[in-house]
Amino acid sequence: MAVTRRLPARDLALVAVLAALIAVLGLPGTFNPFGLAVPITAQTLGVMLAGLLLGARLGALAVLVFLALVAAGLPLLAGGRGGLGVFATPSAGYLIGWVAGAFVAGLLAGLRAERLRLVSLLVAAIVGGVAVVYAFGVPVLAWRAHLSLGQALATSWVFLPGDLTKAAVAAVVAAAVERGYPLHERAHRAEAVR
Repeated sequence: MAVTRRLPARDLALVAVLAALIAVLGLPGTFNPFGLAVPITAQTLGVMLAGLLLGARLGALAVLVFLALVAAGLPLLAGGRGGLGVFATPSAGYLIGWVAGAFVAGLLAGLRAERLRLVSLLVAAIVGGVAVVYAFGVPVLAWRAHLSLGQALATSWVFLPGDLTKAAVAAVVAAAVERGYPLHERAHRAEAVR
């Protein structure tokens, strides 16, 4: 007999809110500097926030919900893109990396470093939301755009300043939310009880 785990209504609501936030951050559209195949969007900020605010499991689940809606055809990616076809583009690896990135950011954010909380959140956002996402995105970009791995990595440097800025914003927002309403801590405690 399979054991099914149900999420409490509060966790489901948080997952839905963060999935919606990722969608909303796509509304400003995309920016393709130098005609690159992978657009610059604000949606990675939502991915980082999902991990930092909800923790590893719920943060990754929020991203999975968002990607499932995209796969179902909803035009939720920046620029109004959606459908299964987006998972065959040069940016597909970055999309898949969002799940792992939110998970790692949430995992690292869960390591309590109270004295340097903002710094630890920034490190979590950079490692999860930038390094992990690039680890998935760059090889798929190379494969789908017919580039060498070195060429794909070289083109990805264009994204780094914006991604580091998004990581800083995510850390500041997460720290402020934790002070007012510590979602991540409560989600972490709830996971430990289960």
